[in-house]
Amino acid sequence: MQLTATANPPRVSSRPKRGLLRRIADHWADYVYVFPAIAVMVLVIGYPIVYTIWLSFHDTNNRTGVNVWNGLGSYHDVLTDPRLKFWQTTRNTFVWTIGSTVGSFILGFGAALVLHKQFVGRGVVRAILLIPYVISAVAAAYVWKWMLHSDYGLISGALKDWGVIDENLVLLDNKDRVLQTVIVVNIWKEFSFVMIMMIAGLQTVPEQTLRAARVDGAGVWSQFWHVTVPHLKNVILITTLLLFVANLNSFTLVFLMTGGGPANASQLWITQIYNIAFRSQEYGLASAYSVILFLVMLASGWYYVRILTQGSSKRRAA
Repeated sequence: MQLTATANPPRVSSRPKRGLLRRIADHWADYVYVFPAIAVMVLVIGYPIVYTIWLSFHDTNNRTGVNVWNGLGSYHDVLTDPRLKFWQTTRNTFVWTIGSTVGSFILGFGAALVLHKQFVGRGVVRAILLIPYVISAVAAAYVWKWMLHSDYGLISGALKDWGVIDENLVLLDNKDRVLQTVIVVNIWKEFSFVMIMMIAGLQTVPEQTLRAARVDGAGVWSQFWHVTVPHLKNVILITTLLLFVANLNSFTLVFLMTGGGPANASQLWITQIYNIAFRSQEYGLASAYSVILFLVMLASGWYYVRILTQGSSKRRAA
């Protein structure tokens, strides 16, 4: 007598998927606990966003307080008004954002690779390199502004005393050098964040994989490029995206060190919005400018969430 095994067909769940409202109704008690936090977020975040979008379609009159509908007029003015120099500001913004992000990442990743190795005094060096990140941005801006001052700054004076330069070093007052200068200061301020993230990621690289690569004859560079970097891919993506968003929305350092000058050479979107809103008091125009920045930030945030959800899906699948 011959027995044959037959595979059972896969079971398909007949239970229909419940909709969002049904799931909320089933767990209404859970939402009661988080309702106060949701209400605060709607009040503090949701209302300003909606009001800013609404205001961007109006022309504001400071004397009468009447907001007049002007459709896309404010957006047209943002893009074409020669006073605002939108395209120059846009170039400055992306040079600042990309330069700060790339520079901070390279310096921070390099520091993380060095500090991941065991050596005497590693803890002390880590603590020292964390100082730029924990210092207040306001304090850092004023200290660097004093150090870089062309007449009585510490850097210019020291270089003259050492015979490196003959005349005062003009950086913040030079429209050809100011943007690069504040980018360097921002890299100094942010590289510690990258260092922390990368050290945490390097500690998760399996030692067995590195050992197997060495047994197969892989050199230091091959281990780094083919083992370490692929393992840190998600950490690298998340860190660079967080840096990109933070730099795109950065205000304090540039505003306190240069105010966007000289001659708009270091003017960014965020500092221009401040000037339009609180110096020129053109709130409709500033709102339109803010909506443009908001859309760019929204796209970056969507990409960030997409990376996180993809990582979660892969872990669940594994």
